Amino acid sequence: MRSWLLPDYIEDILPPEARRIEELRRAILDLFYVHGYQLVIPPLIEYVESLLTGTGRDMDLKTFKLVDQLSGRMMGLRADITPQVARIDAHLLNREGITRLCYCGSVAHTLPSTTVRSREPLQIGAELYGHGGLESDIEILRLMLQALKRARVAEVHLDLGHVAIFRSIARRGKVPAELEAELFGVLQTKDRAALRELTTGIDSQTSQALLSLLELYGGDEVLAGAAKCLPEYPEISAALAGLQAFSKELRDKVASLGFDLAEMRGYRYHSGVVFSAYAKSSANAIAVGGRYDEVGKAFGRARPATGFSMDLREVSALHSGEPWRSAILAPYLQDTALQKKIASLREQGEIVIEDLSRQGSSPGDLNCDRTLVLRNGVWEISSLK
Repeated sequence: MRSWLLPDYIEDILPPEARRIEELRRAILDLFYVHGYQLVIPPLIEYVESLLTGTGRDMDLKTFKLVDQLSGRMMGLRADITPQVARIDAHLLNREGITRLCYCGSVAHTLPSTTVRSREPLQIGAELYGHGGLESDIEILRLMLQALKRARVAEVHLDLGHVAIFRSIARRGKVPAELEAELFGVLQTKDRAALRELTTGIDSQTSQALLSLLELYGGDEVLAGAAKCLPEYPEISAALAGLQAFSKELRDKVASLGFDLAEMRGYRYHSGVVFSAYAKSSANAIAVGGRYDEVGKAFGRARPATGFSMDLREVSALHSGEPWRSAILAPYLQDTALQKKIASLREQGEIVIEDLSRQGSSPGDLNCDRTLVLRNGVWEISSLK
């Protein structure tokens, strides 16, 4: 007998987990809806030119590619829905004011981001376009935390960073683009020795500022320390002031809050504040986001933008969810009264399963703890226990 194997890091979602994920999807989309976020459903596949515009090399490497048999052009299977939503805002909706959009769908990655993650995340998120102030970043952060609350994720830790700090240091220090990319990579691995070596030929102020970033992680003391040891550039001052504002606004909404000024996830993609949410029971970030004004510019329409996303599969796995609701077993009969009773029960939200086999299906296999029986000409619910 042939064994049907799925590719590594690809798996089926079976009924209990599928139900939990679907209920969470509905709950979070309903949350987005009451906050004014309109649902869009971008295509799973499109031409790579639009799919990868403004996303950088990292997204290019994550994207499965294939040739379109109709046009002969290269197409990509989306690895992130956010650029697609930015395209929709820029070219299809084309609104002048603030636009709030949300989405939910599968994405595919050529490689898993970690050894415990799927290559087919179910991505859900919200994006806000047309506002460049702290207010929109705070709105998105609040919405993300409310979504995690809907998912019953307890004791959330929030990490904040700001891409503008590193960019300002690199630009004012006239760091070449190729070296800037190397410095970014070393900062992500927090390799002090490699960073010191790379900054050998850079002026002392820029070199010292880059080395200082490795130490600037922790609590509120990070912002005070950054103000003392980093250059007094207006961009850095504005970024630190913004992070301080986020801290005041969000501190009472999370279990803990920290800063990491060397964390620049999606550096080529984001342009301002970046953030990651962690659960107590998970070593990996369960929700990420930030400001990405430059993506709109890449689509030919410069629009400030901020948003967040999470993998529903990963978030739903953090709790067991509600117990699987038991069902009612009904005999399969062409009986008008019985069919009316079944319809009435289903309208009330009950799960009613008709026994098609007529041979007495196992109630346990069907998760049934009750059955419909005919008593004195009336169909009634009777316990199977």
